[in-house]
Amino acid sequence: MSSRTALITGASRGLGFAFATHLAHTGWRLVIDARTASDLSVAAQTLQDLADGPVIGIDGDVTDPEHTKALVVAAENLGDLKLLVNNASTLGPSPLPSLAEYPLAALAHVHDVNVVAPLRLIQLALPALRRTHGTILNVTSDAAVEAYEGWGGYGSSKAALEQLSNVLAQEEPEVRVLWVDPGDMNTRMHQEAFPGEDISDRPLPEERITGLAALVDSDASSGRYTVSDLLADARRGAA
Repeated sequence: MSSRTALITGASRGLGFAFATHLAHTGWRLVIDARTASDLSVAAQTLQDLADGPVIGIDGDVTDPEHTKALVVAAENLGDLKLLVNNASTLGPSPLPSLAEYPLAALAHVHDVNVVAPLRLIQLALPALRRTHGTILNVTSDAAVEAYEGWGGYGSSKAALEQLSNVLAQEEPEVRVLWVDPGDMNTRMHQEAFPGEDISDRPLPEERITGLAALVDSDASSGRYTVSDLLADARRGAA
């Protein structure tokens, strides 16, 4: 198990950090990124204290081609890249604007972060992932398939990511492509979507990892999954 390498974006907090923690506990070598160097340094050191193998943190913006190239080079240097997790996302303007008032420059940035950047990273990582018959996990949202007022910018970017994933799964038979809706969580991004509201009733990211980890470790085929369904399946299996 210690021979496997995972590359996770947006891993200094939230779901990315929770999933990286699980992987560190189970012997994976890690390459992680985040935009803020200080946050990433703390996260990387915490993960390194848990991990048997190396944890490499590289701070930067996923929209920067040189940064994404550095991430893939670091993962390839560790060897056996088996898992790419496109977790980094941006919500866009907050409070969430209607589409009639959505700033178009902001919409372009949301799609650059949530769609173009993941594809760029996928393109760079595909040669290594083909060799290992690895997995691409793209983190999506129910906003990709449901119509929520104010969520047009973010939701349209996640819908684009889902269709990108769907087509990629057909084009790359040697690589498993998963797009996963983790559900509402008590995270900074979710708080930004609901400024001033109490979101303490939402589950913590750590509570969603069991389902996510089970999916990655399973032989499930490429496709769209929700963590709520995965957790329900796990509970039924335990019963």
